[in-house]
Amino acid sequence: MTRLNSLDSELAQELGDFPEDDLDIVFTPKECRTLQPAMPEDGVELDSHVRDCVQTYIREWLIVNRKNQGNSDTCSLKNKGSRKDFHKTLQKQTFESETLDSGDVNFQAGPRHIPALPEEASRTTLASSDFDLRSLQPDPRLENLLRHVSAEEFERQNEEARRTNRHAELLALYPSVDEEDAVEIRPVPDRPNEHLGNRILVKLQTLKFDIEIEPLFACIALYDIKERKKISENFHCDLNPDSLRGFLRSHTPSIDLSTQARSAVFSVTYPSSDIYLVIKIEKVLQQGEIGDCAEPYMVLKESEAGKTKEKIEKLKAQAESFCQRLGKYRMPFAWIPIGLANFFNLSTLEREIPEAEGLNGKGPTSDKRATLLQARRLSERSLSSEDSYPVSNFKRISLTLNTFFKQEGDRLSDEDLFKFLADFKRSSSLQRRIKTLPGTLKLEISPAPENLGYCLTPELLPVKPFPENRNRPHKEILEFPIREVYVPHTIYRNLLYVYPQRLNFANRPASARNITIKIQFMCGEDPSCAMPVIFGKSSGPEFVQEVYTAITYHNKSPDFYEEVKIKLPAKLTEKHHLLFTFYHISCQPKQGASVETLLGYSWLPILLNDRLQTGHYCLPVALDKLPVHYSIHSPEKVPSQTPPIKWVEGHKGVFNVEVQAVSSVHTQDNHLEKFFTLCHSLESQVTFPIRLMDQKITEATLEHELKLSIICLNSSRLEPLVLFLHLVLDKLFQLAVQPMVIAGQTANFSQFAFESVVAIVNSLHNSKDLSKDQHGRNCLLASYVYYVFRLPDPQREVVKAGAGSGTILTESRYYTFGRTSAMSVGSKLLQSRVISCSNPDIAVTQTATDEEVKNIMSSKPMDHSSSRMSFYVEGTNDMPSICASPRPSNKKHFHEELALQMVVSTGMVRESVFKYAWFFFELLIKSMAQYVHNIEKQDNPRRSRFSDRFKDDITTIVSVVTSEIAALLVKPQKENEQAEKINISLAFFLYDLLSLMDRGFVFNLIKHYCNQLSNKLSSLSTLISMRLEFLRILCSHEHYLNLNLFFMTPASAPASPSPSLSSQNSSSCSSFQDQKIAGMFDLSAEYRQQHFLTGLLFTELAAALDADSEGISKVQKKAVSAILSLLSSHDLDPRCSKKEVKIKIAALYLPLVGIILDSLPQLHDFTISDARSGKGRTGNPEEEQESAGAINQNVALAIAGNQFNLRSSGISLLSLPYRQSATLGPDTTRNLLICFLWIMKNADQNLIQKWIADLPSMQLNRILDLLFICVSCFEYKGKQSSDKVSTQVLQKSRDVKARLEEALLRGEGARGEMMKRCRIPAGNDRSTGLNENLRWRKEQTHWRQANERQDKTKAELDQEALISGNLATEANLIILDMQENIIQASFAAECRDNLLGGVLKVLVNSLGCDQSTTYLTHCFATLRALIAKFGDFLFEEEVEQCADLCQRVLHHCSSSIDITRTQACATLYLLMRYSFSSTSNFARVKMQVTMSLASLVGKSPEFNEEFLRRSLRTILAYAEEDADMQATPFPIQVEELLCNLNSILSDTVKMREFQEDPEMLMDLMYRIAKGYQTSPDLRLTWLQNMAEKHTKRKCYTEAAMCLVHAAALVAEYLSMLEDRNYLPVGSVSFQNISSNVLEESAVSDDVLSPDEDGICSGRYFSESGLVGLLEQAAELFSTGGLYETVNEVYKIVIPILEAHRDFRKLTLTHSKLQKAFDSIINKGQKRMFGTYFRVGFYGSKFGDLDEQEFVYKEPAITKLPEISHRLEGFYGQCFGEDAVEVIKDSAPVDKRKLDPNKAYIQITFVEPYFDEYEMKDRVTYFEKNFNLCRFMYTTPFTMDGRPRGELSEQYKRNTILTTMHAFPYIKTRINVIQKEEFILTPIEVAIEDMRKKTQELTAATNQEPPDAKMLQMVLQGSVGATVNQGPLEVAQVFLAEIPADPKLYRHHNKLRLCFKEFIMRCGEAVEKNKRLITADQREYQLELRKNYGKLKENLRPMIERKIPELYKPVVKVHSTRESFRNHSFRKHDAQTSSQST
Repeated sequence: MTRLNSLDSELAQELGDFPEDDLDIVFTPKECRTLQPAMPEDGVELDSHVRDCVQTYIREWLIVNRKNQGNSDTCSLKNKGSRKDFHKTLQKQTFESETLDSGDVNFQAGPRHIPALPEEASRTTLASSDFDLRSLQPDPRLENLLRHVSAEEFERQNEEARRTNRHAELLALYPSVDEEDAVEIRPVPDRPNEHLGNRILVKLQTLKFDIEIEPLFACIALYDIKERKKISENFHCDLNPDSLRGFLRSHTPSIDLSTQARSAVFSVTYPSSDIYLVIKIEKVLQQGEIGDCAEPYMVLKESEAGKTKEKIEKLKAQAESFCQRLGKYRMPFAWIPIGLANFFNLSTLEREIPEAEGLNGKGPTSDKRATLLQARRLSERSLSSEDSYPVSNFKRISLTLNTFFKQEGDRLSDEDLFKFLADFKRSSSLQRRIKTLPGTLKLEISPAPENLGYCLTPELLPVKPFPENRNRPHKEILEFPIREVYVPHTIYRNLLYVYPQRLNFANRPASARNITIKIQFMCGEDPSCAMPVIFGKSSGPEFVQEVYTAITYHNKSPDFYEEVKIKLPAKLTEKHHLLFTFYHISCQPKQGASVETLLGYSWLPILLNDRLQTGHYCLPVALDKLPVHYSIHSPEKVPSQTPPIKWVEGHKGVFNVEVQAVSSVHTQDNHLEKFFTLCHSLESQVTFPIRLMDQKITEATLEHELKLSIICLNSSRLEPLVLFLHLVLDKLFQLAVQPMVIAGQTANFSQFAFESVVAIVNSLHNSKDLSKDQHGRNCLLASYVYYVFRLPDPQREVVKAGAGSGTILTESRYYTFGRTSAMSVGSKLLQSRVISCSNPDIAVTQTATDEEVKNIMSSKPMDHSSSRMSFYVEGTNDMPSICASPRPSNKKHFHEELALQMVVSTGMVRESVFKYAWFFFELLIKSMAQYVHNIEKQDNPRRSRFSDRFKDDITTIVSVVTSEIAALLVKPQKENEQAEKINISLAFFLYDLLSLMDRGFVFNLIKHYCNQLSNKLSSLSTLISMRLEFLRILCSHEHYLNLNLFFMTPASAPASPSPSLSSQNSSSCSSFQDQKIAGMFDLSAEYRQQHFLTGLLFTELAAALDADSEGISKVQKKAVSAILSLLSSHDLDPRCSKKEVKIKIAALYLPLVGIILDSLPQLHDFTISDARSGKGRTGNPEEEQESAGAINQNVALAIAGNQFNLRSSGISLLSLPYRQSATLGPDTTRNLLICFLWIMKNADQNLIQKWIADLPSMQLNRILDLLFICVSCFEYKGKQSSDKVSTQVLQKSRDVKARLEEALLRGEGARGEMMKRCRIPAGNDRSTGLNENLRWRKEQTHWRQANERQDKTKAELDQEALISGNLATEANLIILDMQENIIQASFAAECRDNLLGGVLKVLVNSLGCDQSTTYLTHCFATLRALIAKFGDFLFEEEVEQCADLCQRVLHHCSSSIDITRTQACATLYLLMRYSFSSTSNFARVKMQVTMSLASLVGKSPEFNEEFLRRSLRTILAYAEEDADMQATPFPIQVEELLCNLNSILSDTVKMREFQEDPEMLMDLMYRIAKGYQTSPDLRLTWLQNMAEKHTKRKCYTEAAMCLVHAAALVAEYLSMLEDRNYLPVGSVSFQNISSNVLEESAVSDDVLSPDEDGICSGRYFSESGLVGLLEQAAELFSTGGLYETVNEVYKIVIPILEAHRDFRKLTLTHSKLQKAFDSIINKGQKRMFGTYFRVGFYGSKFGDLDEQEFVYKEPAITKLPEISHRLEGFYGQCFGEDAVEVIKDSAPVDKRKLDPNKAYIQITFVEPYFDEYEMKDRVTYFEKNFNLCRFMYTTPFTMDGRPRGELSEQYKRNTILTTMHAFPYIKTRINVIQKEEFILTPIEVAIEDMRKKTQELTAATNQEPPDAKMLQMVLQGSVGATVNQGPLEVAQVFLAEIPADPKLYRHHNKLRLCFKEFIMRCGEAVEKNKRLITADQREYQLELRKNYGKLKENLRPMIERKIPELYKPVVKVHSTRESFRNHSFRKHDAQTSSQST
């Protein structure tokens, strides 16, 4: 496998040939917070347990490092983000989209006038406003444009230019791969550190009362009232002025600096709103109750003069005398609570600071905000342990509190305190119940800075940094967390806290009143044995021998709140005990009496059965002196003495005390205690039997007990287990490899030890409280393996010399480790290796060492002294090679033992071993690394490093783990995550083995793994996913390239068929054989054999891309990002930066090109507009096109076809044998494409050209398609809204508070996010199946700007834009290089015809994207070369491409950037020139340029005509300077063309002015289009522009109409050219779609002949163009809801498709028709069509709009106020708001009455109006809303001018408007051309109303299904008793009597008949209602019936009275007006009846 002899040595060397060993053992000293590590006191012989603990806490970390880690990509991936200055090396790329035209800013500044539209629409008038082009200055020209150069030379120059200034590393510009995929990043675990919670710095500044008469002492601690627990130790602080402190001089022997601290650092692990800082204040003991002593403080004020002053002086004198006499006793005085809720609780943030500010005290107001911020700040810290804000951001919070609570003598216990605090929290009304004292306490609270200088730990050790010159230190206060904190001990800490709680002397004689307890820590019974280990309080010595508790005056059973903190000695014996002595203190000085009266004693032994005693005790008190040896027994169990001890209350417990330890040596857990004791009994000299708790263990039972204790280890509590984790694991590993001799028998504990380790690992992983990293590894274990674990070293032995010599080597030498302890030299020697080879303490010469080693080695185990039978056998664990004697056979190697145990484990143990395999794998690796390091076997070949048995074990383990993974994957989802994690750990294991073992062996393991998985897994996506993650990790190996033998040139590897690539210069190129080159781009078997890992990875990728199972898209994404991250790592690896190395590496990846080309149809198509990029495409590009709602740029590329556009060669892509499968998401596609570009950039260009030259054209077309997608994919997306951000930033910086809050509440921005993500246990983030597409939409740009936008500064955004700009440029240049390669290759091969179009298409696409000037310069150069080389072909064959090209180039001619303009002008000029000279068919190019300009002008609003004019001038200059062309008509033609273009530009200027007024804009475009009646191509372009504009405004119907007009235009010209019966006969065929289309009928033939060159040559003037236009129109009609029209459109399309036999399209068409018809059926009456309004403009301000009337079509359900608001708003902006007035009524406007300075708008709602005969044809709802050109509105009026009056005087005016065209049309407002009105008399109005009512009734009665509510509503309105102006009233007004005027007879009769029908319908309705009602409506029905009866009764006489005259012969009426009225009336009837249907 590893043919290392045939290396291409030089290159391999360059990549850092495999260093034989990658792993390095490094000892790094522990970083210690304190200046000196905490150590036990000197000069004590420690017992072995304490020694081990200390050893564990101070020994160095042992870390296994990778030597090449710097180059490994894991590293570089991490550093990628942090390549801070990388962007500084980049050039800023200029993009036009980012250079804002300053002149073009908004022109909405002030009021504007509406420019008049010229009436006449002919071209001449439109151009009349032109100005002469020649008056402009041309831009600079390219000087060598017109020089003759051979095409080859031109290309060479271009290439040279392109090659300069390129960015070497493409992927450095590419955003790094998603972290969530980056499985290969193995998080480095945190170093084991001492636990620190949220640290708060509290500084006391002032403490004083209104009178200062005596010293006061503060003691501060934190309490959690919810947990009812004190959560910190006490901090004692003295704030007295020196004068008062002097009172106590006689009692303070010395004052140590550490006791003068006034600021403390508290730590809170679990912040909550229930934490209070309680400050207790004590004073020196004096006579009297607390209340009496406090009295003066309440009444006196220092400031008052006179008597008060004397009183104060007197009090001061008294105090002084008390102090001298009782100075060492204290009494409780006052206390004050401070709530810290603000600091920790987010929910209280929004409130201003609550009452915790102090009760009546006011914090300085300026600090209120500071406090709030502070609170946020702290809460932030509590959420995240990271801390990136400098503390200076935060003002410290100063609190000033003015009220103290007096202490109550009988309520001093902690219980009472918690009650007080709970009350205080609830109501803070303690004041009413407890007396308060006025005073001042000032303190400052702030978050403690990270490195607070000059600070002491709880043991008073100085913390770094510790400057010498400060006066008062800060003190760290130890926390007592409310819950367990799972952080292993890392420092030596050994403290004991004693809390005396209560004493009950109630039944004692009278002398016991003022009671104090003296507390001492004794090391013997003699009074002199009191040890100075008690921490002193404020202003005194650091350590004292005794402490007195505070005294409650005259209280026989006092409570105490004292905390006595003791530094425990490291070595405790049974003599150590606590001694309590009880005294009565006499406050009044009595003659000769001493101050103290002894009351009794009690004591507490510190050890019980060798264990530290902690907990609550209730001790008896002895009255007399204690007997000898009292301290051995506990006071409760003292054996009876003589003389007997006298006890208080007969030996009852009367003294309550609590003892707690905070210790990192005393485990305080039975199981651990037992385990450690037994281990040590083996290690050190002990005499059996040993005592353990209350059992005795003999030597015989030792083995059994030890096994038991090992098994029971896991049953200990989790907290102590975690605290002593490092030591426990060390001991277990020691037991696992060290054979024991117990009682003369060898005992083996390996299996027990191993199982115990497994159990511990299992319980640590299962605990909810412990954190895991993203690979699911328990953080504590990860840290242990990484930093702490080392090979178990043989422990100290008592070594005897060989039997013969008799000299014993036990002379003690001191082994200094900051302390001294005696050890034998031999053991020291053995240890020195492990501790540090360079340990300065080993001053032994080499020879001595040799001697000692020999002695040790030859010693015999049987010879141990003291007939000791049990000991560790001395394993010479990997002795240095100087040891010559043979190794003892019983020696075990840790890695072998571990592997063996893993293999032989069974049952649950086995299950856990594999579940948490990562831990055992890392142990194996670390122990193997140390083993290799120790035996210095680096010279040995790897193969013989490890024993064969070990290799077999490893093979077994890998195989078992693999099958475990497979077994889990078959199970449900939850197990899958587990499998993923195991899979990852296995991969890391093999990754590490590659650095240690024989690589061939490891490769075999990998192969087995892959095969084993495939055999067992059925689900393809899971299988690939697993193998991918596995391979991805292996490929991240720093020697990945060498492992892949990338340097094995094909020549040297016999398997390979092709000659060497190493000398890739042109001379050897000729030796290439074609198929061999092609073979290099395929994934062949020999490739896979030679490049093992890469081969595997490519195989997975190919499989993933090929698969089509569900869930595969995630897997594809994984596969691609794996390869991308590999390529990135090469780009970032300094070893690969040389070009020749890059070429080699790229050659390794060539097969990827083949894979990518095969997956072409699956790629996400970025050319489809972004709005729809979210949807995954089906494999069928055509359907995609059909569903485009808007007209997108693709219409151009895809008329009637796939997006890939029909090639001129006629090969449609779809005919290629592609496989169809799931599309890739945009992310995945982009990542795949960047890999392709990377290979193309770095591979040998000659090789690529050769490869291209040999490719069949189909493959080449594929490559072009790929490049086409690449162009759109890497388009520059811009610095999205960064300008917006910058203004936000500015605004924010003004508002600091907001900024801080944002930062805090968001969690430190992106960084916080990352940290959170790292902390989430894996599985959550990796398994969530985020749909890739959804994710993509969120982050449309490369750099997820969208969602992280708010966190980025302007600088960061600029930097990102800079990088992405460079990426876009580089990507496009690589694409350009590829195209040049293709052009050259195809030119050589003479097959250019079908390729050129493809190349052009890609170029044109790239010109259409946002490109940098750098790229454009090169792109235009390439284009010019193409034009020069293939001009004829271009103009003849590639007509469509040529048109596109014109448009793109013209677009760049209007660029604001000079360089781009210069290049574009030159290119355009060359295009014209070559088109003229090649075939003189300049006409076509002229036409194309003109059309391009027209469409450009119509589409882009931000188009700048000024720059374009300048470009036109430049082209003119070229034409004038071109000597060769002067003789031809060319210059004149150019000038003509330019003038024409100039005039088009003038239209644009006008359009620009109407930009804001959509209707005016459309009118103008309409006129421009009309102006081009004689130039069909241009008219078509303008119609399309209009369609585009309509679509933008969501007027889909109008947009569709524009396209129908365009199609009609095309049809006209097609029918002129060729007479095919399946084609429409010109525009006539379109009449059914719209009657307006006839406008398009062609101008007569004599004006235009379609054959003339350049006319109708556009791509649309073809059958496919016609179909394309119509299909798009149909799409828009269906979006607009006109489904009937869709049918009409397809009626024209279908015959064409049938003639073309295009069945695929026909299927599609019919399915769309089906959809349309379904919609008609389903939506029925619910469809919405337009709403119409008549809008009239009055006033000279409107210019030519004055007195014009239009009908506006607005979206359905537009209300009058909406349109009114819109127009008023718009014209208000134009003329000023005061100048515009909306006329509210619809009455005719009298121009004379209007104010000439105002603009008036009249808006009226109108309805479509039809004559009666029309109604026969307009049956459906659609027909009544389509093809409308008559509208009606009604105006009510009375003769005296009011709009409404009584029934008898109410007239109505009906107005009918006729419009110029029928709606819907190609614009949304149409002029009114005719207006007729007629008036209805009151009785006619009545008739109309009654008819309407009757129709409503009929409709409601006959409705199916019946609607009772509707029916009742109509009925109520008809027969309801109280209906005002209801039917009865109408009848009474008009029918009560026969009219006098015979002219009204007919009307009277008509009305009578109306009523007759009406009453009949009412009857029917009442009957119908009877059938519909429910029981509860019976009464209502009766009421209705009654009302109906009444109405009928009242109407009967009027209905039955007929006018006799009417029944005589008809009299002729001589009134023309009347007949007109009747006639008009008929029309109206028709309308009303139509409404009823």
